[in-house]
Amino acid sequence: MSFAAMLFLALLLDAAMGEPRWLWQRLPHPAVLMGRAVGWCDARFNHGAARKARGIAVMLALGLGALFLGGVLSQLPAPFQIVIAAILLAQRSLVDHVRAVAAGLRMGLPEGRRMVARIVSRDTAPMDETAVARSAIESGAENLSDGVIAPAFWFLILGLPGLLLYKITNTADSMIGYRTPRHQDFGWAAARFDDLLNWVPARLTAILIAAAHLRADIWPLIRRDAALHRSPNAGWPEAAMAPVLGVALAGPRSYDGRMQDFPFVHPEGRRTLDAADVEAACHALWRTWAVALGVVGVLALV
Repeated sequence: MSFAAMLFLALLLDAAMGEPRWLWQRLPHPAVLMGRAVGWCDARFNHGAARKARGIAVMLALGLGALFLGGVLSQLPAPFQIVIAAILLAQRSLVDHVRAVAAGLRMGLPEGRRMVARIVSRDTAPMDETAVARSAIESGAENLSDGVIAPAFWFLILGLPGLLLYKITNTADSMIGYRTPRHQDFGWAAARFDDLLNWVPARLTAILIAAAHLRADIWPLIRRDAALHRSPNAGWPEAAMAPVLGVALAGPRSYDGRMQDFPFVHPEGRRTLDAADVEAACHALWRTWAVALGVVGVLALV
């Protein structure tokens, strides 16, 4: 069975099942195991001199280990590979987490803040309704790329080795790829490798969002606003999501008690947001997933 055919079935399985709580309450999720591996490396090697070299060596070891494990798992029958791929995709859980923010906002601002705190790292205590909604939409757009399109892309290219390589890299970036005194040097390789692996998928995500909404006209806006983001990749899905929803994203937000003045993405969009906008973003996530599924289905037939 081709990678495209297995990916098509894995996307459907993930959409149908998501992350069953009964299973992952009993077994550690593979993403949790990856996080433990990265955390162990951080505690064991992130000290002393030559931290950048140590970080490069750690990423090489983790990447080669992921490729080796993926190669071993690729010897399993196709149904097992499909299940593994579905576990490492995150469309259903992504939409569930974003939709929980909309449900929380309908119950009241405190509950909306509590729900959005599960999916963003910025300060949530000072957020008003618009900030909560905007944060949820931004997280949904970025994680559509990181959690769905990028792992699907690398599975399509390399099968399970590519998928595991991407997931360990993305996990490492999320844990140590920060410009902080502790991780500035040690996490440099993780951040740069994650940027490399996400370069194509991030732009592909923006194309898929626009295609799902029949909005070829927004490409100049996407190119204009994607460059406003600190990340070379995360700005692309945000810059596509904002105009299809007709809203402004990004803008000022607080981290660690300090307000930071980031530029707005699609500044001409509406700046007062609520739960209905978060729901609209969830619909956009599913529409984009459906287009991606169709593309993979065509590739499987070809």
